[in-house]
Amino acid sequence: MTSLQTNKLHWQTQGEGQDLVLIHGWGMNGAVWQQTMDSLAQSFCVHSVDLPGYGLSHQASASDLEDMCQQVLAQAPDKAVYVGWSLGGLVATNIAVTHPARVERLITVASSPKFAAEKGWRGIQPQVLSDFTSQLTNNFQKTIEGFMTLQAMGSPSARQDVKAIKQQVFSRPMPNPEALALGLDILAQVDLRPVLADIQVPFLRLYGRLDGLVPKKVEQDVSHLAPNSQCHVFESSSHAPFMTEHEAFCRMVEEFVGGTVKSG
Repeated sequence: MTSLQTNKLHWQTQGEGQDLVLIHGWGMNGAVWQQTMDSLAQSFCVHSVDLPGYGLSHQASASDLEDMCQQVLAQAPDKAVYVGWSLGGLVATNIAVTHPARVERLITVASSPKFAAEKGWRGIQPQVLSDFTSQLTNNFQKTIEGFMTLQAMGSPSARQDVKAIKQQVFSRPMPNPEALALGLDILAQVDLRPVLADIQVPFLRLYGRLDGLVPKKVEQDVSHLAPNSQCHVFESSSHAPFMTEHEAFCRMVEEFVGGTVKSG
């Protein structure tokens, strides 16, 4: 395992083989993937990044989604499978659209091309996003603990894993308020629905049936917007299936990268 800390972004790398890039969600950092990295590194060269303003990249900053993507690409492998969770799914999707030559395959996890709700589109109400930002800024650890505990509901085996992941996440600095504000703005404003049909690389969308942030109807709607994509819904998961159904999640990633995934 190697770690890279420069005046740019913090990266962690494990394993050998085909390159996989893991991109974390809002309010978190790359350590949330540690259990996933340990498993997938048996088959791949797995990279996780702390996005600008998060974790050990707390000294960095980004101006918008495209700037965030450019900073990731500056240190990423020349070509990789991109796996993006939640907000990280927007980053990975935008990279696949704007820099397809850098992306072997795209996997989004509990993500949406448009997180904010509007008439005819299910998503998060703006007030919920604002409240969550305020809570994270005022009491980062308590808010993240509550969020992660919710992910373990419905899967007793996940509780011990979530406890370990909490320790990893809290071992790194909390995100900058500016990074949280930018993340809120991206979640509230960005709409990638019009460009989903432009994605040329193999595309897998993973969801949790119990997810309250990305409702199940989003999965159905996105299937129409990206008809060439595949999808799978984890029946016992909410917003973090890589925690709740860890083994099944890793198996799904391995099968998709190997070209044998079965959507369902």
